[in-house]
Amino acid sequence: MSNITHVIKRSGVKVPFTPERITNAIYRAAVAVGGRDKTIAENLAKQVVKTLEDTHSQESIPTIEEIQDTVEKILIENGHAKVAKAYILYRNERALKRQERAETALRPSENIPWAKIWKILDWSVDQGVNTIAGYNRRLLNGELPELIKASEELYEIDIENAAEMIAARREELKIVIITGPSSSGKTTSTTKIGKRLERMGLKLVTLNVDHYFFNLEMHPKDEFGDYDFETPQALDLPLINEHLSALTAGKEVLIPYYDFKTGQRTDNVTPMQLHENEIILIDSLHGLYHDMTASVPVEQKFKLYLEPLLQMQDSKGKYIRWTDVRLMRRMLRDAAHRAYDPLKTLLHWHYVRSSEMRNIIPFINTTDFIISSGMPYELSVYKHRLFHQFEEWVSELKDNPLREDAFIRAQRTYQVLQEFEPLASDALIPGDSVIREFIGGSTLEV
Repeated sequence: MSNITHVIKRSGVKVPFTPERITNAIYRAAVAVGGRDKTIAENLAKQVVKTLEDTHSQESIPTIEEIQDTVEKILIENGHAKVAKAYILYRNERALKRQERAETALRPSENIPWAKIWKILDWSVDQGVNTIAGYNRRLLNGELPELIKASEELYEIDIENAAEMIAARREELKIVIITGPSSSGKTTSTTKIGKRLERMGLKLVTLNVDHYFFNLEMHPKDEFGDYDFETPQALDLPLINEHLSALTAGKEVLIPYYDFKTGQRTDNVTPMQLHENEIILIDSLHGLYHDMTASVPVEQKFKLYLEPLLQMQDSKGKYIRWTDVRLMRRMLRDAAHRAYDPLKTLLHWHYVRSSEMRNIIPFINTTDFIISSGMPYELSVYKHRLFHQFEEWVSELKDNPLREDAFIRAQRTYQVLQEFEPLASDALIPGDSVIREFIGGSTLEV
């Protein structure tokens, strides 16, 4: 048994020492450079623990920084220079982000589509829903039908504009990439755009990149047994590019099949080939990640980004966070379609957010068009369905330092939901609304 029982986080909080975290960190760095051998990661982690034990007694508690320094040392001493570099780069990246948050909190972010935001804010002010209080007044005044109609129309205008822009480039385009962070409404938006393009004589043919996942045992896993599927390195990027290059050249390829029940992939299963007036569709979280489609020239790609860009302030003047809206969407969808406990969705969300911040959000402004899928009324729907659960989670997670991220998100969301009037019935929400993707009852064929 290790004589190290606790570590000290950067915040000064003392938490239990879990060697599995070291294994996971090393394996993640290895995955980033193409390595997939967990046994090597486990052996290296054991060396890290042994080194820490040699330099610390039970009374001497190591810090996170000391542990990370030791990981770098062991990786380099064992000849894993590429993995060490990936680990160091990731560590430096996290440090820079912490520094930037501290020093430039008031500087406008380059990762926010400001032009789009101003349009939505202007619309929100016109509709009187730029604050939760203003929205509640409209709801209590019986104006919900008009508000839902106006909100859905704004979204449909974006859908129509996106389809027209794609059609205008039909001679050069080979791929349409529809992307955005988790639960941004990609499925509904893709279906709607596809139907509009069909009326224009174009057909989107889906390349389902989910079938390119590596086998389950090759994915990083944390000490809680939670697999990280949110990173683009969870996918076989070289094989995706090989197939894209062949497809855009008019050749036939055999798409693999990934069985999510067994966590195993079978290669060379489904034939696929492009025909006249067909364009490859990639509907993926990581569609903007360069290495996913690096084999296809930029001019042959149309990149579409989705996000619920709500512009609504709470009683303290703070804007509702888009990530919290998407968290509630995913909770409802996971519970309805995957029998997944909403609490597990909350506990997993730090993986989702971390990957978004590294591999999705930084590329917002490289896209050809942005669609906002946010509806001012959706928070009332989520309050009716999730409010009491958030109340329980805030209490349960409050004093657990290992679940600090989940507690902060739960508390923040709970406080926002407190201010909303609930909406028990979804009868007024159209059957083809993007919100139906998460609450059920969609009339769209997807």
